[in-house]
Amino acid sequence: MPTDTPMPGRTQRVASLLPSATEMVAAVGALDRLVGRSHECDFPPSVVGATVLTKPRLKLEGPSGDIDRRVREVLERAMTVYEVEVDALRAARPDVIVTQDLCDVCAVSTDDVRRALASLGGAGLAPTLVTLHPKRLADVFDDLVRVGVALGLEPEARLARRDLEERVATIAERAAPLPRPKVLTLEWIDPPMVAGTWMPELITLAGGEVLVTKPGDHAPTLKPSELAALDPKPDVVLVKPCGFDLERSHLELDALRDLLAPMPWPAVRSGRVFLSDGNAFFNRPGPRLVESLEILAACLHPDEFADFAELHAADFHIVSLDS
Repeated sequence: MPTDTPMPGRTQRVASLLPSATEMVAAVGALDRLVGRSHECDFPPSVVGATVLTKPRLKLEGPSGDIDRRVREVLERAMTVYEVEVDALRAARPDVIVTQDLCDVCAVSTDDVRRALASLGGAGLAPTLVTLHPKRLADVFDDLVRVGVALGLEPEARLARRDLEERVATIAERAAPLPRPKVLTLEWIDPPMVAGTWMPELITLAGGEVLVTKPGDHAPTLKPSELAALDPKPDVVLVKPCGFDLERSHLELDALRDLLAPMPWPAVRSGRVFLSDGNAFFNRPGPRLVESLEILAACLHPDEFADFAELHAADFHIVSLDS
């Protein structure tokens, strides 16, 4: 049966069942130990060749509204959105499995993994389970260290954490004296969901004033009428649909225009509605939340953070709300 205590004195074989954890494995220098990944793990690019250990139960295709309805139907039937490839897990024989229990829609959960291991019966697998549950930015950095500890690489993990925290502090220091626009971030379009968890912290660090949510909040779903009634109203809007890269998000532009064009917001009047990669950044609670902060700073303060705007030119752009 799985344990929660790492085995000392050996080089652990690690399976990562969510993309952010795979990036943490890379950040602590253990990518050569990766024996399996989730179907969504895609960074660093070299991990794409690793054995895939999970799969979705349904096709997450079509408009965002259709995806939302199908996912809700699955969850209402007490089913899971993803499942573990049991035969592949048996063959990978990991010593450490990194999973999560924050979001049933994002990746397989610890319970999914325990059921998969139990189904293997006498296969002899007793891996350490590292369960991530990040809600705040500090939780993400804590998880990085926990992954390092499980792999016997605590000094490397703490060094990686210190580097990330120093980068965050530098951005916050640059943003501190700047005017603070009111900021709304959306992580889904149909229905519109306002980003919570670590996003309010990123907004504050980037030099903005957060609307609707507080650090650690789950993402609330708002009706268009509730968005229109926001007071104060946003000066900047960032849309970064969860799991969608920019190319995929472009397929939602008509729905996004229908939602936002009528809004009586300064952000709409001034053309400060941005679309960014919600798959690689923002919704993936790993090391690249710092790059996400850089993108956000460039959206809020393009002149003062022109270096980040240039660096991430391919990762975000202004949305024209004209049909």
